[in-house]
Amino acid sequence: PDFAVVVCDINGLKQVNDTKGHNAGDDFIKDACSFISSIFTRSTVYRIGGDEFVIILKGDDFKDRSDLIRRFSNLQEQNRKADRVTVAFGISDFDRRTDMRLQDVFERADNAMYDNKEIMKCGAISDGVLSVSGETDEDIRFNALFKHLISAMTEIGHIDIPRIEELLIQISFLLRLCKGVTRLYRNSQEEKEGGGETLCCFDTGEEGKVVHSLRTVTSVMSIATLTVYMPENAKPHTEKEHKLLDLVMRATLSFVSRNRLRNLVEELAFYDDNGYRNQRSLKNYLDNKDLRGKSLINYNLRHFSLINQEIGRYAGDIVMKNHFDMMQEIVGDKGIACRLGGDNFAAVCDKAQLGKAIEFLTEAHVIFDPDESRSVNISSSAGIINIAEDNVYINPGESMAKSMTSLRAAQSGGKEHIVFYNDSILERKKKSMQVQQLFPEALRNDEFCVFYQPKVNIVTGKLEGAEALCRWVHHGEIIPPVGFIPMLEETNDICKLDLRVLELVCRDLRRWLDEGRNVVRVSVNLSRKHMMDIGLLDAITERIDKYRIPHEYIEIELTETTTDVEFSDLRRVVGGLQQAGIYTSVDDFGIGYSSLNLLKSIPWNVLKVDRSFLPTEEEDSSGIHSIMFRHVIAMAKELGIECIAEGVETPYQLRVLHENGCDLAQGFLYDKPLPYKDFLKRMDNFSYPTAF
Repeated sequence: PDFAVVVCDINGLKQVNDTKGHNAGDDFIKDACSFISSIFTRSTVYRIGGDEFVIILKGDDFKDRSDLIRRFSNLQEQNRKADRVTVAFGISDFDRRTDMRLQDVFERADNAMYDNKEIMKCGAISDGVLSVSGETDEDIRFNALFKHLISAMTEIGHIDIPRIEELLIQISFLLRLCKGVTRLYRNSQEEKEGGGETLCCFDTGEEGKVVHSLRTVTSVMSIATLTVYMPENAKPHTEKEHKLLDLVMRATLSFVSRNRLRNLVEELAFYDDNGYRNQRSLKNYLDNKDLRGKSLINYNLRHFSLINQEIGRYAGDIVMKNHFDMMQEIVGDKGIACRLGGDNFAAVCDKAQLGKAIEFLTEAHVIFDPDESRSVNISSSAGIINIAEDNVYINPGESMAKSMTSLRAAQSGGKEHIVFYNDSILERKKKSMQVQQLFPEALRNDEFCVFYQPKVNIVTGKLEGAEALCRWVHHGEIIPPVGFIPMLEETNDICKLDLRVLELVCRDLRRWLDEGRNVVRVSVNLSRKHMMDIGLLDAITERIDKYRIPHEYIEIELTETTTDVEFSDLRRVVGGLQQAGIYTSVDDFGIGYSSLNLLKSIPWNVLKVDRSFLPTEEEDSSGIHSIMFRHVIAMAKELGIECIAEGVETPYQLRVLHENGCDLAQGFLYDKPLPYKDFLKRMDNFSYPTAF
């Protein structure tokens, strides 16, 4: 946690001991201790030597340290004028970037205390007595304060803000001020609207009048103003004092503007346009923090494009920011959350917070309109790597790559949406790289072929269509889709394969048409990765027309389970295909994020009901699967959408289809995916058995 150290040293204790005795000296120490304790009431005051004290400010005292120092300086000035006990003091904040131990913070505070003691000695000359050079005691004290102020403001590396505020407070007392107010604006518009940020390190609470005001504009058009006030009954400034005041104000404005400029540059470097910490911020954290015992999380907000469509882009932005803020609150000061782009994020947290982070990423209830109690539930896909406590060397880039690998595994369509990195994931990554390396040559060598799985009318037993399914024949071995499709979906290679399958289907259809066979409509799967391709419609029709295939013989299947594409792109593609007379179907209906939204927003020709939607023999007609299946079929028929059930494997499922008016089925009950020659036999006046 953040903290600050204050070091105090009693002024004049030796003189009291020498002139009045040690009993008086002890009383003097008690007075000093009471004086210090009266300000720092919530913190313990430690005596570490004869005349030196230390206070460690934590919690509320740390948050209020500027106000405490202001009150401390105010009381110091009163004690000095009344010839009561005073202390020289210095304060320094803990800097988590550079401080490795408490001693580092103490040493800076101790050095600041000795600077303060030197200044107070300069101001200890008796009133009205001139120095040899002709300077008054106020001149000497101002020169000492201003020298230390400039030194503190120009310190390279660590900027000690409490020290600077302490010096400004002392100068303000010296120049008889009662308040100083700095205002910062990002631009002139913010200044006109009265916005911006207000800083005030000195305010005695007295009513006062404005005695001087300055305004400056930085090179990036941010604006800083400084206004100082003097009590109504105070002695007016001489011309010399006014020049000194102007000098201090210009130095202060220059310092504030420079720091504001530095902060703006930091914001531009480490934050995106919407105020999220960015990828550069994450890299800076990973490169400079001790990651031992930490967990690195890469996560993606699932189905967020659909949330944007459902509640609107503006509300969606609020949901995303609120979700991010909630994650940042979970990881706390010991971690970080960053936006990598779009709906992709990364976070680092202690293992103590990991459980809460996982629970949050599994499902989070996010409010976006508290006035109307409007909210959404957000789930995430996440890849996590735990970094061991005893890890001697940590490569941040390697850790990031591993968490990204885990995220891709979480997004691959399996049941687990939160995946921890392990050796099996590494093996899968190696397998993916191997497939991706072999793919270009396999494509050139025509190693990919098409198997056809029949679609059957369950009432007539007739072949009504087929789905084209890709197989890879490599070195004489037939590799099933699970052995290469997920790997190719990690890149745009899947798009090349999809278009090759479409071309092979068109070639087969042309041959069957030329041979006078009973040709049926064939469906071809396309990855949603195609949706961003503006030239997709031309690519599809070009291949179909190349083989002179009537468009009604082609059906394009788009899976519902991948929902990271904008509806506008999907609607554009489906609408374009239908205008070209090409059928479109939504695959795996029922297991995606927003099935009804897909039906409402996009004019499909065919609805393929996923096998997980089919009732089982253990479930009666009043079970949830039976009810949902019955209503989906009825809804599709009423909308004029052709309906087919996939994954049909049992006579019971067939009976359920018949009872609910779903006349088309695809599954192992009829046929597995068939190679070319076997499928030809099904086309030649073949009829499947039927019990109806």
